Amino acid sequence: MTDAPKPHVVQLRLVVEAEDFDAAVAFYRDTLGLEPEFDIESDGGAHVVALQVGRATLELVNPPQRRLIDDLEVGRDASGKFRVAFEVTDTRSATDLAVAGGAELIAAPTETPWRSLNSRLEAPAGLQITLFEELEESSE
Repeated sequence: MTDAPKPHVVQLRLVVEAEDFDAAVAFYRDTLGLEPEFDIESDGGAHVVALQVGRATLELVNPPQRRLIDDLEVGRDASGKFRVAFEVTDTRSATDLAVAGGAELIAAPTETPWRSLNSRLEAPAGLQITLFEELEESSE
């Protein structure tokens, strides 16, 4: 066996089918402020919009960790296998904007033990999302 070089992944892209495509694009682009990377319409009504989020990570959790996060953010077992988390600069304002833009509030902003302020929402395209803000370390 040869030591072939490992491929270098340069992007993570989450692909989501949205039944109400226009509402989903409006929410993620206009409400959350994600910048369009491309917008392509094809014959037959096919349409794709890629929105840039900045930095992406693949966060893998085991079932006890998923339940712990649910308990801390929501107070109960609330998420399924997939949840999308967006880091924002102001969780409270972003949550208010998201709700005004069509998301359903699951849990209001809550401080976690790892010093982030997280809210949970049911967003367009059937995505459960967390909005989180990294809080500064206390100076105590």
